[in-house]
Amino acid sequence: MNTSPQRAPSINHTPIPGVTRVVAVASGKGGVGKSTVTVNLAHALTALGQQVGILDADIYGPSIPRMLGLETYLKPEIVEGKMLPPMAHAIRAMSMALITGDEAAVLRAPMITKALVQFLRLTQWDATRPCDILLVDLPPGTGDVTLSLAQNVKLDGVILVTTPQDVAVIDADKCASAFTKLQVPLLGVVENMSYFMDPAGQEHALFGAGGGMALAEKYRAPLLGRLPLDPAMGACADQGKNYVAEYADAEGARQMQAVARMLTSQN
Repeated sequence: MNTSPQRAPSINHTPIPGVTRVVAVASGKGGVGKSTVTVNLAHALTALGQQVGILDADIYGPSIPRMLGLETYLKPEIVEGKMLPPMAHAIRAMSMALITGDEAAVLRAPMITKALVQFLRLTQWDATRPCDILLVDLPPGTGDVTLSLAQNVKLDGVILVTTPQDVAVIDADKCASAFTKLQVPLLGVVENMSYFMDPAGQEHALFGAGGGMALAEKYRAPLLGRLPLDPAMGACADQGKNYVAEYADAEGARQMQAVARMLTSQN
């Protein structure tokens, strides 16, 4: 048994130049639409006049470039030792997919941490204008990336994404608990795939009901929004289109706009 004392984790909460707020988007579980929520929230914030960046911290399964319509062959330009993040829909983004293209990122945990820190601190987030908010799209779970993020940047808060389903809420609960231990404020909960609305306007709770509200109440955080199942939202994500702008009157777009307003009001 190794009885040598453990080294205290290295903490670097030096502000990221040109970035006003850093907000993580987390779920604890895959398949709940966290990246879709991140991108649509970025679109909604941009519509409010915010300068927005997205750090795609899902190193093994990056999807942000596809959802923004960025081609992965657009390698970031290096200027004076800093990466210039490509922009789409006025949103700047950095992702492992821009480095590896369609190839898998086969990396051990220490290299994942190194890549995350480089994306955070070696990206020129204010290349065009200062960045009002940097959204960090986290991978599922509460492992190395989550811990490394909390150690390498002072997070202004985290938004939890869940579906109403119990198995999703259970994992989101663990994620909320982890961020509470890391002393990161929980800004609120977004319940995705809350219901399907038929042509007659009737709501159908396909994955149960009330999970997001229960989670929000447990942690005394606001339920920021309830997003319906909308095929247009998924299609826009696949095609790199701006759902919030193209379907502005859809309930999903209205909910995302409300989430963006609540987030900006928390400044």
